[in-house]
Parts: sequence; structure tokens; C-alpha cells
Amino acid sequence: MTTVAGPPVTVRPGNPFPLGATADDEGTNFAVASGVADGMVLCLFDEAGMETQIQLRDYDAGVWHAFVPGIRPGQAYGYRATGPYDPARGVRCNPAKLLLDPYARAISGSVAFGPDVLGYAEGDPDAPSPADSADSVPRSLVVAGDAFHWRDGGHVRHRFSDTIIYELHVKGFTMRHPGIPPELRGTYAGLGHEAAIAHLLSLGVTAVELLPVHESVPEAFLLERGLTNYWGYNTIGYFAPHQGYSAAVRAGKPGGQVDEFKAMVDALHAAGLEVILDVVFNHTAEAGTDGPTICFRGLDNPAYYRLAPANPRGYFDTTGCGNSLNAGDPVTLQLMMDSLRYWLTEMHADGFRFDLAPTLARQDGNFDQVSAFLDMVSQDPVVSRAKLIAEPWDVGQMDSYDLGRFPPLWREWNGKYRDTMRDFWRSHPVGLGEFATRFCGSSDLYAGAHRRPTASVNLITVHDGFTLRDLVSYDDKHNEANGESNRDGTNDNSSWNCGAEGPTTDPAILALRERQSRAMLTTLLLSFGVPMLLGGDEFGRTQQGNNNAYCQDNEIAWLDWSQPDTELRDFATRLIALRRQHPVFRRRRFLAGKDASELQWFTPQGQGMTSAEWADAGALAIGLYLDGSDAPDHAVDGTLLLDDDFLVLVNAWWEPLEFVLPVTRENAAWRLEVDTYDPAATGSSAPDQAAGQRRTVGPRSVVVLSAPRQH
Repeated sequence: MTTVAGPPVTVRPGNPFPLGATADDEGTNFAVASGVADGMVLCLFDEAGMETQIQLRDYDAGVWHAFVPGIRPGQAYGYRATGPYDPARGVRCNPAKLLLDPYARAISGSVAFGPDVLGYAEGDPDAPSPADSADSVPRSLVVAGDAFHWRDGGHVRHRFSDTIIYELHVKGFTMRHPGIPPELRGTYAGLGHEAAIAHLLSLGVTAVELLPVHESVPEAFLLERGLTNYWGYNTIGYFAPHQGYSAAVRAGKPGGQVDEFKAMVDALHAAGLEVILDVVFNHTAEAGTDGPTICFRGLDNPAYYRLAPANPRGYFDTTGCGNSLNAGDPVTLQLMMDSLRYWLTEMHADGFRFDLAPTLARQDGNFDQVSAFLDMVSQDPVVSRAKLIAEPWDVGQMDSYDLGRFPPLWREWNGKYRDTMRDFWRSHPVGLGEFATRFCGSSDLYAGAHRRPTASVNLITVHDGFTLRDLVSYDDKHNEANGESNRDGTNDNSSWNCGAEGPTTDPAILALRERQSRAMLTTLLLSFGVPMLLGGDEFGRTQQGNNNAYCQDNEIAWLDWSQPDTELRDFATRLIALRRQHPVFRRRRFLAGKDASELQWFTPQGQGMTSAEWADAGALAIGLYLDGSDAPDHAVDGTLLLDDDFLVLVNAWWEPLEFVLPVTRENAAWRLEVDTYDPAATGSSAPDQAAGQRRTVGPRSVVVLSAPRQH
């Protein structure tokens, strides 16, 4: 034992499992994995920041461990790894460098970028002086066991067919909400507040998908610009709730973020809302060769990262962020699986969305459906039961776009759905066949693998890109505030400004933008699959044309609740209610063969589509009939209650178009449910119509008609 400061500490033999810091009534067991270090030093810090160093003597199966009596929850600690420092061979042990515990349940403090954080050792030709600074790296915190009193009784489990996802940022959603107390805005407690939950419930969504809540740190270049990594896709702690979103931490209670996060989940569950976490297992905040050494790199660089064989000093990078985690190494695989189980069992999350998920399935470079990570997920009795959603693309590889290739347990963000619907509604010639395929669940991607329409998570806008309001208001991105001369962010937005770039007072343009927004929302919320709504799109949120607001922790990215588009919000609410009330829009299987009569497509003349009409790439209008007899809702006294029939009339032309109502069920009487051209007519008491009669659909609009059945 070496004591830098503080009294001597007694150490007992510890246990190599579980990894991390595990406290009990007598003290705390510390266990950290490293297969390359020849020694490991546990560093304990008192309230004044003075450090006590304890040499860990026990090493079993790649794990250094010890039990330290008297160490209680709240104790700040870190590690220093001794051993070889040879970047040319891919090893970077450096005892001058304080490191976070990869299994830390809470983290306190921030990174101060400097030579010591960058992890250089004496003699490194690329290094400035490696002088160590105790203030450069945040501290891991010992956290008490799960003593939180849950009232949720476990997890909320909605069937995927019944799920409507609402993507939000914890801080951005709550920071400007007038109903949330100022001291809770921007925090987990703010999202768990009744005012935040009331909006979600009134809208009718069933799940929130939170942008990353794992502990993250900003990149040095952003701090130099006076910006930060607002989205949080720069993880450094896979077990620790991000301290920046904690009202408890803000009030001077380090570690309070853990119970605050649990309380938020508990409140959302009590309201019947699932909690899905966006997790970033593809890369870490340690970036590339010259990035900071904060945790993984200093403990076991070749275990945690995919090193380039020709240049071990460098990294394979299929993320665009400087490194890729080594999902083929047992240490990293254990970290990932332990983290997922922790958030499910102890933090009560209900599922995960995996950022750049193909990187997790790369062991020898190529995407592999039976990779170690995907195989372990499928076999894990806890993780396999959670909601699992892949972002099915990464960067820089021939197979980087892996849409439709994930295993059956997985759902996928459907980028083809997004691109098709954006282009269709700006009258680009995507083809009616492509529109119909995406609307009905993308059978070309999923049916052949015996997956359901709910394998497709349908989206038109997400955090990465334009908001819905900006999608209809800008032809080009406007990212000047990001400090990169508008070079960052995609140039291909499939957007249309409707006649003016950005804000305008022209009433015709404003009306057209509203129609475009309503048409896309209607398409999204009535398509087969799992709809995902970007937080704020329901009331016209704008980011002023910024399509890459990852570094804007300010009014650009925070939701503005002061002047919501209440008409759009009410329209979105009615659409969600329509979807939830009618299982015909929530089909759990593809319709083909003998079931084809229960889903029929018609021309505007009311006739069945011919092969030539399907092949007409320039066509922009079509009708869809949905037979409710194939979608029973529930049983009463043993009798299945059949759903209503529906006609969906779609007109993406810039002129109004007359549709002839097709012949479907005998004596069907069609009443108006939705008219995106005239939303005030939605649910009106206009006379019912019959087959053969005509219905005008306004330009760039959707009309939804229902024919109730006698139960």
C-alpha cells in the first residue's frame, strides 16, 4: 500500500465478481479488469481531494480486486494502471494517469483537457509534459445497493404493435417548460414531473426514447468554441446516469443522479409509459489516437478498442468518432451485457435503441448477423425480453447500411421509410409501389425473414436532422452556429421550403407548410409498423434550419413551449387516438395471398391498380382500403369485436383531385375521419358516402374515411 495522503487503510482479499465497486455494511469490494496491466492502484479521494493510493494485490482471471473495510457509498475513487506504455504495440498503461472505473454507477466532476488527460507518458515523442493534475479527470463514486422504493412493480410492456415512440432529450424537453419548477428544469426530476408527463399522456404516446443518458463528456474542440456535446453521443460511463441532468447534483449532492433517475422512471411507469434508452456502444469519448485517456484506453486498450493491425497506434473507426469498441473481446462484451442488464434490472428501463448498431456486429470488419454481441443478446434471459431497436447503419464500410439484416428479436429505424415519405410529399417520383410498401410495413425488408411489420420503426424526423417544421421550411441546412462554416451536417435532407427559405409572413406558404406537416404526420401515424415522433414536432418546433444541433445546448435545441402550434398539436393528438382506437392500423402481420382482399389499393377512379399503374414512377395519388374484419379488437362475452373499415385517399399532387369511392364491403357507408387539407372538418357530421360517389381530396393532402361495422 502506498499512501499519498490520508491515514493508512486496511485491505482484505476481495472478489473478482462483480466488477465495479460493491458496497455492503462492512465496506466496499473493488474489482477492475485489465489483461495488460502488471499492477493496479486504487485511488481514494477525501472531500478535500487528497488521494490515498492502495496497491491491489489480488489478480484472478484478468481482474484486479480488493475489499476495503469502512468504505461507504459516496466515496470518490479511481484507478492507476502500471505496466507497458507502448502505443506502437497498442498498450497504454500509464500510472501518472488517473482513470475512471468502467463500472462506476455514478461519476462526479468534469474533464479539464490537458496533457495529462491525453494520456501521454514520459518519453513519448508526441507528448507535451505528462505532468499529472488531480483536477483533470472526474471521479467514480461508490453507490449504495438498490434501496430505492419502487412503486412501478417492474416494467411497462406494450406490444410493439401498440407502441408509439416519442423521442426526446431530457434537458431539451424540460428546460423551458413553464409547468416545471425552475430548479427542476433540464433534469430527470423535471421529466418525471407531473407537468411533463401530462403532455405525454395528453398526446397519447406510449413510450419515451431518451437521447443518451449515460455519463458523457464533450470533445475538446467544442469547448474551445464555447460549445458542448449536447446530444451526449460521447459516452464515458456505461453504468452512470449523466450528472448534468440531475437536480440533486445541481443542489450539491454528488451521486444523487442515481435515485433521481430511478424516480423519473418510476413516475413514467406509473403513467403507463415505457422508457427506452439510446445507448452508444459503438465508440467512447476517448476518440482517436490523440484523444483523451479517461478510462478504457488506460486500462486495456486492445481489449476495449478495435486496433488497426497495420498500425496498432491507430484504431478502426466505423463510427466517425475516432474509435470503435471491440465487440469481439470478452471484456468488452461483458461490459456491454452487464450494462444492459443493470439498466433493465436496477434502473427499470424497458428497452434500448443502439446507436450505429452495425459496429456492434463487426468482429473481422464485416457485419455479421451471428456476431458475438448479437448472439449474446439473443440468449440472455433478461436482455432478450427488452425492446431492442437498431440504428441499422454506421460509416465507412461497404456494408454500412444494414437495414433489414438484424436478427428477429430486433426492430430497426427504417431509413427507407423516412426517405420515401419525405420525397413523396414533396412530389418527387418515388413511385406508388415504393410508397405502398413503406406504408404497409416494408415487407421487402422483413417479410422474407418471417419478421412482422413491427420490425420497422417508422420515422420521418429524428434528433439527427431537420425537425418537421424545418423540413417544410428550409431547402438547405443553416448550421452556422456550430462553428464549422456550415460544413457539418448532411446536405441531403429531402426537404422543401414550400416557396421561401426560413421564416415568412406569406399566408399561402404558411398554409402549405401546415398542410405538408399534417400530411406527413398522418402518413406516419397510420402506417403499419412502430411510429416514432420527434419531440416537439407535434407543436411546430423549429431549430432555425440547423440539421446538426448536437452542440447546441441552448434555445436552438431546447423545446420552446411559449408559442406552440396548438392546432397542429390537437391534430396529432387526434391521429394518435385514431391509431390507438383501431387495430386495423396496428397490424401484427403482413397481408398477402389469401388475405390480399383485406388490403386493397385503388386508383383515384376507384379501380384496382394495374401493373402499368404501379410502374408509373410519376404517379402521386392512390387509395387504400383496409378491411376491419381482419383486425378484431377485443372480445366481449366470447365474441370478437371487429374493427371498422377504412379508406385512405392520398393526393401528393399540387392540385385538388377527385376520388371515386371504390366498391368494397356491401352497403358500406363512409364517413369522414381525417382531412389534412381541412383539419376542422375532421370528425365532422357530413353525410355519409357510398361506393361510386366522389370525394375531393385537396392538394398535397390525405383523407381518411371509416365505415363502421355493426357489432
